[in-house]
Amino acid sequence: MAKLVSGVYGEALYETAVSSGKSNDMMEEVVAVRKILDDNPDFKRLMLHPSISKEEKKGIVEKTFRGRVMDELTGFLLTVVEKERFKELDSIFDFFTDRIKADRGIGVVYITSPMDLDKSARMAVESKIMETTSYATLETHYTVDPSIIGGIVIRIGDRVADASVKTRLDDLTSRLLDIQLG
Repeated sequence: MAKLVSGVYGEALYETAVSSGKSNDMMEEVVAVRKILDDNPDFKRLMLHPSISKEEKKGIVEKTFRGRVMDELTGFLLTVVEKERFKELDSIFDFFTDRIKADRGIGVVYITSPMDLDKSARMAVESKIMETTSYATLETHYTVDPSIIGGIVIRIGDRVADASVKTRLDDLTSRLLDIQLG
C-alpha cells in the first residue's frame, strides 16, 4: 500500500514539475526539504502527532515553507498534510527523485557484496552494468553484507540480480527438501 501511495503522489509531483518546466529546480528543492526534515526530527514528530489538527499542521507548513520553496512544492506539501500522507513523504520524495534521475539517464544502483570491493572490481561491475543498460551515468551505492557469503547482489529499481552464494545455497536446500518430501 505504501508503495502505491508513494507512486501516486510521487507521480503527481513529477508531473507538476515537468509540466511547469521546473523539474531541475523542483529536484533541488525536494532535496533541500528532505534535508531540513531529516535534520529536524521534531518537525516530523509534530507533523505526525495525532492531537494536532490538519489545519494547525497546514499552518505550520505554510509558515515554514511558503516563500522559501517554490509555490508548487508548498502546495504539494499542503496536499500531503490534507490527505494525511505525511508519513509517506520520504517514499514519495524517493519516487520523485528516481523519476527525475531516470529522465536524466542516471541509473541508481545498489550493490551488495560480502566484502568491500576494491576500485578495479567496482569499475568492472559498473562497466558491465553500463553495457547492459541504457543509462548515461550511474549513481552507485555499495553495501557490505558478509551473510551473502560470496558473489554479489545488484538492485536497480525493482529489478534484482542475485548471484550470491547464500541464495544459491538456499535454493539448493529448498530443492533437496522438495526431493526428500516428494
